[in-house]
Amino acid sequence: MDTLLQDLRVAGRGLRRTPGFATAAILTLALGIGLATAVFTVADALLLRQLPVRDPDRVVALWGELRNRGLDHYPLGLADARALARGTHTLQQVAFTAYEGAWPQPVRDGDRITRLRQALVSGNFFDVLGGTPVLGRALRPSDDVIGAAAVIVLSYATWQQRYGGSPSVLGQQLVMYGDDRALTIVGVMPQGLDYPRGADYWAPLTPAKTTPGTDSTLADVDVIARLAPGATPAGARAELTAFLRHTATRSWTGRDARGVVHTLPRLVLGDTRPAVLVFSAAVALLLLITCINVGNLLLVRGLGRVREIAVRSALGAGRGRVILQLLAESALLAVAGGVMGLLVAAAAVRTFVAVAPAGLPRLDEIHLDATALAGAIAITGVALLVFALAPAVMTSRVELQQVLRADARQSASRGRRRLTEALVAGQIALALVVLSAAGLIARSLIQLERARLSFDPSHLLIGELALRYDQYGDRTKQLALLATLLPELRAIPGVRAVSPVVAIPFAGSGGWDSRPAAEGQSTEEAAADPILNMEVVAPDYFAALGIPVLRGRGFTPQDRQGAPLVVILSQSAARHYWPDENPIGKRVKMGPGPASTFTVIGTVPDTRYRELREARASIYFPLGQPYFPYAPLNLAIRTSGPPAALVPAIRRVIGATLPGVALASAAPFDAFLDGPLAQPRLDALLLGIFAGAAVALAAVGLFGVMATMVRQRTRELGVRMALGATGSDLRRMVLRRGLAIAIAGTFAGAAAALLANRLLVSLLYRVSPTDALTMAAVTAVLLGVATLASLIPARSSTRIDPVIALRADG
Repeated sequence: MDTLLQDLRVAGRGLRRTPGFATAAILTLALGIGLATAVFTVADALLLRQLPVRDPDRVVALWGELRNRGLDHYPLGLADARALARGTHTLQQVAFTAYEGAWPQPVRDGDRITRLRQALVSGNFFDVLGGTPVLGRALRPSDDVIGAAAVIVLSYATWQQRYGGSPSVLGQQLVMYGDDRALTIVGVMPQGLDYPRGADYWAPLTPAKTTPGTDSTLADVDVIARLAPGATPAGARAELTAFLRHTATRSWTGRDARGVVHTLPRLVLGDTRPAVLVFSAAVALLLLITCINVGNLLLVRGLGRVREIAVRSALGAGRGRVILQLLAESALLAVAGGVMGLLVAAAAVRTFVAVAPAGLPRLDEIHLDATALAGAIAITGVALLVFALAPAVMTSRVELQQVLRADARQSASRGRRRLTEALVAGQIALALVVLSAAGLIARSLIQLERARLSFDPSHLLIGELALRYDQYGDRTKQLALLATLLPELRAIPGVRAVSPVVAIPFAGSGGWDSRPAAEGQSTEEAAADPILNMEVVAPDYFAALGIPVLRGRGFTPQDRQGAPLVVILSQSAARHYWPDENPIGKRVKMGPGPASTFTVIGTVPDTRYRELREARASIYFPLGQPYFPYAPLNLAIRTSGPPAALVPAIRRVIGATLPGVALASAAPFDAFLDGPLAQPRLDALLLGIFAGAAVALAAVGLFGVMATMVRQRTRELGVRMALGATGSDLRRMVLRRGLAIAIAGTFAGAAAALLANRLLVSLLYRVSPTDALTMAAVTAVLLGVATLASLIPARSSTRIDPVIALRADG
């Protein structure tokens, strides 16, 4: 212990004598260790930490798919799901969740109307998961029967945010706006239990889905189950596929039906796993660059300490003792870098949580804790071994007589210089890998932001209505409501057009879909028709969204009940049914009989209203014609000024015009666009930060090596100048060497990037992982930075006085 303390004191004095070196090494380590710790913290929350259920990898969710018809998530009817549960051999316990997942419901909060996301589940749902409430109790099978008391269980996040984590929440009630139902809170589930994704509370399935006055429970459900001992997800998938093809009663099933099985962790984490893995790989490269950089600094410093090491050896210090002394210095650097790295990690984690998309799972669990501290210690220890051991061993290896007879600069072997240059080339290669990944993600984000929506998003307000269903429970009353409300909204100064719409923007599976058939198609031909997005709209719809009518006409007030049934198709749908023909006047069928036959009166572009990444083929129906059992209750409002400025006036008009109707929420279209862009923007930001740090560290490394080369070769440069070499000759010589190192690194990095970028496929949009333009751009950037990093030492070489250089002895 005395020896260790002595080594640490000597190491501290040595670092104080070289504050520039110590500062550079500590800051470099702080950056690498801090970012690595921050990413470890995120990865721990999203990937490594177990869900608060029993054996989560044994819990699976199941549904059907028909790939050839474009249906990748199709639910089972509740009767079929119960039949599957009775006959299964691969599933031990079976529960059900409503197909719509966590669905927003209007809730009365005093005089305000807010929305909470409701998940309907069977009474044994939490028994299957094995989740233990943190407060109260979970739902029970006895809650999931007709006539049972209306109870709910809160998510942990809702309990904290809405009720401040108060234990007195048990027994309180949520009042539903639509029918004044009071739901009693009986429990709170643990943090991290987030299935269906985004659920604010869970309620029993049967009471909510039972037709009033009957015992008929009509529900489309997904199955949630625990695998039987020895069963695998693949076995459960095969059993479900066989069931769908041969047993189920639903008309959509057939020989092309397939089962889909996902484990619970995959569903809770969603699409974050690829992004976290990419970020983890990027920060691992950054940490490696950091270690190489500090290792190079130690090697360069060691070249200047050869005489000191030789003197120590001459006084009796063995090589092992010298290595321990050098490792003590590195340990002090690592500890200081680790402590500062924790500060960097804390700032990075706070920034990540602040800019992360709101839908990111387990966001409330991401913070520095004991696990993160242990991770920081482990990362620091690994970094110490990587950057310190080899330089200590190499620096301790000296030829005593040679060193004592020569100057320190001459004792620096050519092999050691080549090693430092090779390490810098490696840094540049790793930086290029990270930089190319950031470039691809950035290009993908640009492509996504420039995606052609085929409508005008400016001055567009999207509102959601909340109704009292005891007053507006059927389509006739809802149409009467809209007939009264829409003229009043159009009369508001600043409102240019208004129409109801089926779903809010980018609702994905939250909209309505169908597969119409063209008149005259055979059954086989109709089976190959695409699934179309369905919209039910007022005559103002196309003006409200700024969608041009390409052929024919739009809807008019005359397209009402009693008039001929009409529809408008999007371009790709019309092209599918009648290629190279004019679709106007053609007819599509939504079912058997004349009451389900519609005449096409116009065509419009495919739009990206439901999904940003893909333009959807659509079919539009006029609001006034009775085909659907319910009316759409969201609003698209085109304004002449800032949309948000009209929200108070719209809210007042709705409240004054119709009792039992409220504006539950309203936001400009841009607020919805932020949703699908949030994750790509976060990916681009984080990878951009990593890439910038990697390039900066590589540039510092190259600068250090070139500056050291100039310093060590002072005598040689002086001789060259004495023999007639000009300043330009010396600049070119230094620049040539620096660029040779950089070019070698970029070649190696380009080869590695072409392989590594394949990991990004799931994060890219309309950009190839081998995109030549991106690779050329990032290579040019890196070579430009390398040129600047070499230029300063190159210029300093021209300021050497030949006389002083020739007299230098090191």
